[in-house]
Amino acid sequence: MCGFSFIILFMTIFDSLFFNVFHHYKPKYKRKANTIALCYVSMLQISLLLFSGVVLAIFLNEMNTTTMSSEKAWSLFIMGSIFIHFRNWMQYTGKKRSIINAKRNRKQLPQHYNIWMLWALLIGCLFLSVSFLFVM
Repeated sequence: MCGFSFIILFMTIFDSLFFNVFHHYKPKYKRKANTIALCYVSMLQISLLLFSGVVLAIFLNEMNTTTMSSEKAWSLFIMGSIFIHFRNWMQYTGKKRSIINAKRNRKQLPQHYNIWMLWALLIGCLFLSVSFLFVM
């Protein structure tokens, strides 16, 4: 039960980040705002997947455990990345996006994050992943 609420918490965080990016780019890029926000959330989730995979690989390497080869790990990462992007594409386009937006607007006041901080979060996560990857 605790794991399920943890997943729901992260889904609402990613929903909030999606709508912050969407509403920031909506006035300037009317038709591309959804694509920009979708790519942002997908890249953020994929970079978090990469970061967790690299940390796990470093940990298992320090424990002298060989669970899978590097090629299999990269294949698993690519399949996970495709799944994440497809799931986000299904979730944030069309009717489901409007339902999530209506629920979000009805429940609470929208949170506004600084767009520079959102992009810095993505770049920082990618930077940490790549730097830890080279340490390994």
